Amino acid sequence: MKEIQSVLEPQDITPYLEFVPSWVEHQLKCLSEQLNGATVIHINSTASGGGVAEILHRLIPLQRGLGIDARWLVLDGDANFFSITKRLHNGLQGQQVSVSESEWDHYLEINENNRRDSVDLLRDADFVIVHDPQPAALYTLTQSVRGQWAWRCHIDLSKPRRSIWRRLRRLVEPYTASVFSLARFTRQLKHPQVLISPAIDPLTVKNRYLHEDDIESVCNTLNIPRDLPLFVQVSRFDRFKDPVGVIEAFSILRRHREARLVLAGGSATDDPEGSEVLEEVRQAASSDDHIHVLELPPDAHHEINALQRAATVIVQKSIKEGFGLVVTEGLWKGKPVIGGAVGGITLQVIEDITGHLVHTIEGCAYRMRQCLRHPTASDRMGYNGRELVRTQYLITRQLRDHLMLFSLMSGNAVSRIPFISR
Repeated sequence: MKEIQSVLEPQDITPYLEFVPSWVEHQLKCLSEQLNGATVIHINSTASGGGVAEILHRLIPLQRGLGIDARWLVLDGDANFFSITKRLHNGLQGQQVSVSESEWDHYLEINENNRRDSVDLLRDADFVIVHDPQPAALYTLTQSVRGQWAWRCHIDLSKPRRSIWRRLRRLVEPYTASVFSLARFTRQLKHPQVLISPAIDPLTVKNRYLHEDDIESVCNTLNIPRDLPLFVQVSRFDRFKDPVGVIEAFSILRRHREARLVLAGGSATDDPEGSEVLEEVRQAASSDDHIHVLELPPDAHHEINALQRAATVIVQKSIKEGFGLVVTEGLWKGKPVIGGAVGGITLQVIEDITGHLVHTIEGCAYRMRQCLRHPTASDRMGYNGRELVRTQYLITRQLRDHLMLFSLMSGNAVSRIPFISR
């Protein structure tokens, strides 16, 4: 495993008081004082691309700013390993996949190699947070640990393939706790299951305020005309995000209204299917010059911010979704969101309040047309969405929940967060 050093500069909480009540600072400092400079290690499978990496880039500096020795380790694996873990990911979200015994052996071998690289650090940490299935075997492979370990599952585990979950459950059962985004993602486990929703950082390049000149400049650079209403979906090119379904819904809309569609995204280093899905999307969009498919690098945060602010409506027609931080980002920009009625999208898109939930391609097309026909209602939903994010889905709340998680794991009865013990 390699340690990510570039994000370890402590971040003070003071600038966030522009968005949250002043008492939040006192609350966070009181909670962090209970932990007395504890060592916390986060482990995941990629330093860029995807929501987990984005969260850690911002959460770890804030933890360090509160006096916690927070560190970030990234799993090192070969192409075969990431092909296997992509199937594990898909299987846990209900897709019919198979993993052979030799592939499970290789999965464990890579985890063992990574454990060996950082064994002393892992044994001595006060708290270790292991993100998603890729590094899940680390705890059972690490002997005589001093601290408490939690498995943080960011994906929709509500209906996993039984054969995949049965094997993975053996690896996560010994953990002190598991963390999920929604109650319906929890599984039958012997340890406490904690609920913590992801959140966005309003001060990042992706979420900070942009002047209209900046938005116009980015759209010009990306060759996105602003002559028509603009629908924007930003996500990895992943079949669970259903980009081809968005194209089909947009094609139905175009029978009635002129508009443009932007599908913008990239790939993560732990997702080998991204290029294949991108090619499928390009083929589906090739016959319509009103559809713009953009392959963006992982650090295109300014461009994504501008595209979301240029949008008339944000779309996230996922068919499976852990939480959907791009939905949170779109709401924060004051845009109505049309989202698939799955996973964490249902926490954020409240029907006719912050946007619309859809189940089908035809339903998506209908809501697209409705948003254009009723601009006043769309503006109202955009305002409500920003307020929802401000009160529930900013990173200060996620930081607080993590501090309370550490207190829970250490046996401190003062702290409380929602959890399910099943």
